[in-house]
Amino acid sequence: AWRLRLPAILLLLAFGFAANLWVDPTQIIDDELLFPIVSLSVAIILFDGGLSLKLGELRHTSGSVIRLVTIGCGITWVLGAISARLIFSSWELAALAGAIYTVTGPTVIGPLLRHVRPNATVSSVAKWEGIVIDPIGALLAVLVSVAVASANVTQAAMDVVLSLSATIAIAAVLGFATAYALIVLFRRHLIPDYLQNSVLLATVLATYTLSNTLQAESGLATVTVLGIIMANQRTVSISHLVEFKENL
Repeated sequence: AWRLRLPAILLLLAFGFAANLWVDPTQIIDDELLFPIVSLSVAIILFDGGLSLKLGELRHTSGSVIRLVTIGCGITWVLGAISARLIFSSWELAALAGAIYTVTGPTVIGPLLRHVRPNATVSSVAKWEGIVIDPIGALLAVLVSVAVASANVTQAAMDVVLSLSATIAIAAVLGFATAYALIVLFRRHLIPDYLQNSVLLATVLATYTLSNTLQAESGLATVTVLGIIMANQRTVSISHLVEFKENL
């Protein structure tokens, strides 16, 4: 991709589709392990994305980012659901598909930004939207599935509110608590430098798993919050951690 000056995601997608014609992924990785491995990989990607988000960038772009992940997300969901209804037999499935379509994600936006190289404002807006919309889209899909499974409209509304509140609370508390613990450990040199990358990676995976255990699909929001806090604290240097995550 670097040689052809193309975003890597394009070649990776093409390779994935081509490989799928000849290879069954479950023959390489057991079906029970495939999706957990993918989920943990996405957690690492979003944590890495969180590490790249500086709150100072929002000084002039916060309005655009907020509108993209709220109004923009809603418009994408509605239009995606309407389009999906042409394929699926029910509005329930179409609404769920529309929720999934709202996600752009850092694996797509990051390579495109490196390739296109827009100005700083556009780059900041696209980067924030691409990373923040990932946990929002995952949560939206969960909320839609919860609403679809509910017995009636009142029950659906209650289930959605409870799930949303639990996700926000868990992501905030667990993300802040984990970040604080890591900062204390690093500041007091209770973890040697050569182990910090390994400990951080294990902590991210454990935090993601714990969060998802407490509330379905809250893990992505939690690791994103964790990454943002680590990126914006000034107590310990994390430059070596950022480099490790980018390479990983």
